[in-house]
Amino acid sequence: MPESMLVNHLVDPAAGNSRYPRIMLLPAIVLITAALIFYSIGVWAEHLQRVLKWWHAGFFAVGLVCDASGTYLMSRIAATGGVQASGLGTGLNTIMAVTGAAALLLMVLHLVWAVIVLLRNQEAEKSSFHKFSLIVWGIWLVPYFTGAIGANMG
Repeated sequence: MPESMLVNHLVDPAAGNSRYPRIMLLPAIVLITAALIFYSIGVWAEHLQRVLKWWHAGFFAVGLVCDASGTYLMSRIAATGGVQASGLGTGLNTIMAVTGAAALLLMVLHLVWAVIVLLRNQEAEKSSFHKFSLIVWGIWLVPYFTGAIGANMG
């Protein structure tokens, strides 16, 4: 098999390769865990400093990109049916899917609002933004942990 066909076969779920989910699972887990790390650094640094700064928004953005990328890979894995949970794991994965979509949308809104607050440059807004950040971060943890637990129960 030519190398280009082999590469396409390994990374394309349409090629019917059952190894696809296993190959993509580790990068998806790494990306979503990187999202947790970057997003947490941005949120907690902002909370501890009590004022929103541009570098916090940068960490929000990197966390969002990692989360969206990891979510995309996970959705491709799910579409192949290669990694499936059963029993309670199925219910947790359903919760993860619903809350994950909501959390991703909230992360986008959070980043957009952070940029708006930073551009307006009003100290009162920058110093109260951390409350919103903690709420979004807390909501984001729900799909992170239900997904991890659900995947390990199946």
